[in-house]
Amino acid sequence: MSANSRLTLAAHALAWIGLYQRQGHEVATSEGIAASANTNPVVIRRLLGELRKAGLVESRRGAGAGWSLARELGSITLLDVYEAVEPGPLFAMHRTTPDQGCVVGHGIQPAMRDIYQDIEETLRRELAGVTLEKVLSDVLAAPRQAP
Repeated sequence: MSANSRLTLAAHALAWIGLYQRQGHEVATSEGIAASANTNPVVIRRLLGELRKAGLVESRRGAGAGWSLARELGSITLLDVYEAVEPGPLFAMHRTTPDQGCVVGHGIQPAMRDIYQDIEETLRRELAGVTLEKVLSDVLAAPRQAP
């Protein structure tokens, strides 16, 4: 099982756009963001589409096309980003109902549901306490490694 990097990639894109705009640029291109993230621009465009639906970015078409923040980085939390790109629950139950005649099969889903609910609440609380302004600040403070 591999870890999901959508939240990290979305935070990367938003921080990049925020910094780019602070440098005096009006809009950022998906190509520029993709180069920074070392991924395909199509991946970035799909992700930015989800962020646009959530009201976190805006897009401009035609001449001067690109992406800009819809809100200041200080007013966007990682929870906002998480909810935009991860619409489902963090954990899921079996796709089929376990054997209800088995003591473990009967009790596993209620037991795990309670545990997962506590974890999800903790995750949401932690993500809500971190703004993209903080993320960008930490990014800019990170020591640079020699190539």
